[in-house]
Amino acid sequence: MAERVTLQTIADRVGVSRATVSYAFSRPDQLSTELRERILRVADELGYAGPHPTARSLRLGRAGVLGLIFTETLPYALGDPYAIGFLQGLAVAAEEAAVGLLLLQQPRGVERPELVRNAVVDAFVVFCLPDGHAALDAVLARRLPTLLVDEPIVDGVPHLGIDEQAAAGAAVRHVLDLGHRHLGLAVVGLGVDDRHGWADPARQETAVFRAMRNRVLGYRAAAEAEGLDWARTPVYEVAANERDSGREAGRALLARSPRPTAILCNTDVLALGVLDAAAEAGVKVPEELSVVGFSDAGAEEAGLTTIRQYSRLAGRTAGRLVLSGEPTPERTLLPHELVVRASTAPPP
Repeated sequence: MAERVTLQTIADRVGVSRATVSYAFSRPDQLSTELRERILRVADELGYAGPHPTARSLRLGRAGVLGLIFTETLPYALGDPYAIGFLQGLAVAAEEAAVGLLLLQQPRGVERPELVRNAVVDAFVVFCLPDGHAALDAVLARRLPTLLVDEPIVDGVPHLGIDEQAAAGAAVRHVLDLGHRHLGLAVVGLGVDDRHGWADPARQETAVFRAMRNRVLGYRAAAEAEGLDWARTPVYEVAANERDSGREAGRALLARSPRPTAILCNTDVLALGVLDAAAEAGVKVPEELSVVGFSDAGAEEAGLTTIRQYSRLAGRTAGRLVLSGEPTPERTLLPHELVVRASTAPPP
């Protein structure tokens, strides 16, 4: 086995100190051009690629890397419109700060705190973790600059997101103003137990994903403010934010008697699935059924009424806040707005 080449190996070959060789890689301004070139030439001849990144980051006190923790697989993140926009915005902020981006996946139902403990990063952005996740405990134990996005919310830890309850309330008031009184909900994010089926108010109130829980609470508060009995409002829960899951929820809701005249979904992906279910059943949208999504991610092409979230703005703002080196506000609220399109109309 070939002997491992170290800084000392190069120093012995060139006839200089180990510190001088180290300067050739980390502080070239301290050496003459001729000496540095000679050191690098010998290093190349010996097959030395440079200092180990982890060791170098420890010496310099920074890694030049931002860690992103999210609760889905990488294929999902690269396929979900809202997640794509967020990642694009975060990448812009990382590029502006001349740092890399390390993705630390925590797939739904899986906890990998060791990824966090071993990550060589300068700061963390935590994107959509459920309450009580072990990865969050590992993040906070690192005592690095940290920003929570959308969920969870932890006292004393900076958080970035929208007013979920207000946004959901705007969606409900829109369909109520149109005259709807028979509502239904298709929701994801109540738990990590892969449950599909009807969710009663107790299940809704104990949802482990804070943002999704607040959306449902916002729907409920706005409906009850107009005198609707929430206990009689059917809420169908799915485990994954997928179009097929939205189709399943839509079929279940459209089979109810009385059938909802308006279905609210806490993501656009589910709403697109509900539109599919309505088409299968021959239920006309919006003449017989109104559908409202949430996020405005992939909704425009389908003519879907939705709550617009600015995902690229969220990513860019998150990166800039956590990488700025300045104190981060404990709560940063981003804008949202109701976008009315062709999927909503007065009930028949």
